[in-house]
Amino acid sequence: MAVIQVYSRPVLQNYKASLCSKALLFQICVFILTIIPPFFVAYKSYGFWMKVDTYSEQPHVLFKHHVVAVLNMQDGGYVAWSTFKDFNILQQDHLRIPLVKSREEDVNRDGKFDLLHFKVEMPVLDTENVQGFQLLLFFDYRLYKFSEFRMESMAYIQHSSPQAGAEYSTDGHLRLMQLQPLAHRGTDDRFNIPIIDENGIFAETYDFKKIFQEYNKRNVTTRFSDDYPVWVAGRGANKPFIISATIRYAEESIEYPFVASLI
Repeated sequence: MAVIQVYSRPVLQNYKASLCSKALLFQICVFILTIIPPFFVAYKSYGFWMKVDTYSEQPHVLFKHHVVAVLNMQDGGYVAWSTFKDFNILQQDHLRIPLVKSREEDVNRDGKFDLLHFKVEMPVLDTENVQGFQLLLFFDYRLYKFSEFRMESMAYIQHSSPQAGAEYSTDGHLRLMQLQPLAHRGTDDRFNIPIIDENGIFAETYDFKKIFQEYNKRNVTTRFSDDYPVWVAGRGANKPFIISATIRYAEESIEYPFVASLI
């Protein structure tokens, strides 16, 4: 036979204790342990009121085939060459035409180049002793993961030695330098402007001191880390001075303003 509920009544139980009881003390301890330790952990780990966060991204880097090279001699003279036409005109008798080779590699086949092999063979006379050099290489540098960031950047490679050289080689990384966080969305092309004015006809346009001062005013730049330099002495007769560099495009840890909605 079916059973039908005809009436129900909830049972309410209240537990009371005095202000000096163990139960009240336990409840106070639980409340303190629930609130206070997490607060200090978050504060000490800099995760409380976070303003800046980071993410990792492999940049999309392309060598622009723009080069400036200057060799310094022991007698105080120099020879130079560049892909900038007006720079070469200004050099007059100091101009030398080198053999230049460059090749970019996508090692992991992800559609982004991972490194650049660069080599320049500068002709010099047997009576000229190379004591040092300065080399500028220019790149198209892009990021896509959060904001679409693009700039023209450069790598500066230089070396000097009291001993006359025949060859210089190095293997290092093109590193991103940030003075302020990048935006987390939108397009940022503030620095996608030429570092050197290709149409500049005055010597000051190609002055390294001025180039570095203007470049260093940017909030975002790149810098070549000359990790493993090798200077080789003893250049043979009728041999050029050789500069070879392997420049690696490393994955970067990029700062951006923390936005809670991105969590």
